[in-house]
Amino acid sequence: MAENTVPLLRWDGAEGLGASVAVTTRRGGVSSAPYDTLNLGLHVGDRPEAVTMNRARAAAAFGVPLGDMVFARQVHGVRAAVVGSADLGRGTGSDEDAVPDCDILVTTTPGIVLAIMVADCVPIALVDPRARVLGAVHAGWRGTAAGAVLAALDAMASCGARPDQIHAFLGPAVDPRRYQVSDHVARAVSERTSPATWDRPLLCPDAPGHWLLDLVAANRRQLRSAGVPGDSIGESGLTTADPELFSDRAQRPCGRFALLACLTR
Repeated sequence: MAENTVPLLRWDGAEGLGASVAVTTRRGGVSSAPYDTLNLGLHVGDRPEAVTMNRARAAAAFGVPLGDMVFARQVHGVRAAVVGSADLGRGTGSDEDAVPDCDILVTTTPGIVLAIMVADCVPIALVDPRARVLGAVHAGWRGTAAGAVLAALDAMASCGARPDQIHAFLGPAVDPRRYQVSDHVARAVSERTSPATWDRPLLCPDAPGHWLLDLVAANRRQLRSAGVPGDSIGESGLTTADPELFSDRAQRPCGRFALLACLTR
């Protein structure tokens, strides 16, 4: 790989919806192990100057300056924030000015790049191409159990979006074949997720008191139960078992990759 090359995993369907959506990998940055190399998280113990340089490289690969991005201080919750031009650059160089205590960013302003960081949780982009509303969601098991995507749909509805017009992209997340959870977690997620005969299994028994959980399937079901058409929900087909991506369950400490999303002008 050439120096300064930052690979992006793009959602090809976004362009036709008036949006641009991509996921970074762990390649193309300047951070040293265990954050090697494109760590985008300021909160994991990496050198701040390295993270800022990595973010600038990721922004350039996405086709924007770093100042066009907006980061949130993610807390595994369901708070949504609608951001506009006044929020440009928030959180890019410090968590102090990031959108506080927020796991859902929504915008109607073209050119603003919403950034959601993950390292096993599900990063989700939501686009209503008719209403021109964009959402980006961070959904770990806590956010999924609390209905993060449902909160995102509500926030988008406040801007004129409708579930039946929304297209969704679920990015790389923890491999369901490796994601063992307790009875407590399994119950919390399943109670918030409607049964669905049209989808793959949500939970598989793994050991006494433990289950294998498919977080992507859980969020897909929640979207469908809220009225998002099944054929409008796409997936990356990748998991964080891929060595090109960071996985907090596989290695701690580790870096964070990100889903980047914007409405095109």
